[in-house]
Amino acid sequence: MSRSKRVTIADIARQAGVSPGAVSFALNGRPGVSEETRQRILAIADHHQWRPSSTARALVGARAGVIGFAVNRPARTLGSEAFFTDLIAGVQSSLADRRIGMQLAVVPSIEDEMDTYRRWRRANQVDGVLVLDPRIDDPRHELFSSLGLPAIMIGGEPSDEEGPATIWLDDAEAARTVFGFLFDLGHRRIVYVSGPSEHEHVRLRGGVLQAMSQQGVAGEVIETDYSPAQVAAAVHELLSRGQRPSAIVFDNDVMAIAGLRVAQQSGVRVPEHVSVASFDDSAVTSLVHPSITCLTRDTFGFGEQAARFLLDQIEAPSTLPDRTGPAPVLTERESTARPPA
Repeated sequence: MSRSKRVTIADIARQAGVSPGAVSFALNGRPGVSEETRQRILAIADHHQWRPSSTARALVGARAGVIGFAVNRPARTLGSEAFFTDLIAGVQSSLADRRIGMQLAVVPSIEDEMDTYRRWRRANQVDGVLVLDPRIDDPRHELFSSLGLPAIMIGGEPSDEEGPATIWLDDAEAARTVFGFLFDLGHRRIVYVSGPSEHEHVRLRGGVLQAMSQQGVAGEVIETDYSPAQVAAAVHELLSRGQRPSAIVFDNDVMAIAGLRVAQQSGVRVPEHVSVASFDDSAVTSLVHPSITCLTRDTFGFGEQAARFLLDQIEAPSTLPDRTGPAPVLTERESTARPPA
């Protein structure tokens, strides 16, 4: 088939050996076809770079009335992270007032995340997307531009000129708050147990810790995939050292609780032997013993703001100016104290 000729649903149906209705079901993610048939249809559509025609869109309405949210996290651990449940609840609360739906996808990699955006755009399933975890040299920026897909990044610093608008929390300032609090307590051996190093917030937080070497802090960043298993292995190694850190800071509450459990199982008392803190808070961090010092933020309200920002961006003819989210505050609890002599 000539690549210059616009491919229709009927063309895809003939190549796949199915009915046009089956193609419609597959392209719109509806039940009614087997997974094998769906993948065959999607592969043919991808090969021909199929897009819904403007006429077809006009017939069904200019908007899908849905926003997309693709979360690149292990599905097994996603439900246990309070940040995501609170954020998604806030987004949904804001959308419900306007009768807008949300399509949520949990994906295992950045490549799968980008493929998800392509499928959503091709089938006109979403009007725009919320995007987590900005990356260094983020490949998604160019993709959104090429697809003409409105997007709002949820990040830790303002967006660059090439990227979509960002609703941001000052991650560098957040890091100065947490690490500075530990420094004022007297800690000079501080370890930050982070997520993947390609994430922008990891670079920002780690950069603040490394800069504190000028104040006599021996800072170290240990990368994990956020999973409790990797966190537990990292903390076990840290606590087995001849000179262990006096304080460990974790990217989120689940990681902090996993680290606290390893310390307790190893006979290392918190905070007498080592202090523990987290960049995310939840109800659970105040219930464990000792309760965990955390950076507390209104994540539900942040989700509401992000959803409203995206809806404004969908209506706007060009990229909107960045907006800032609610400022976090440090909640001091039992897991932090002055370091041992």
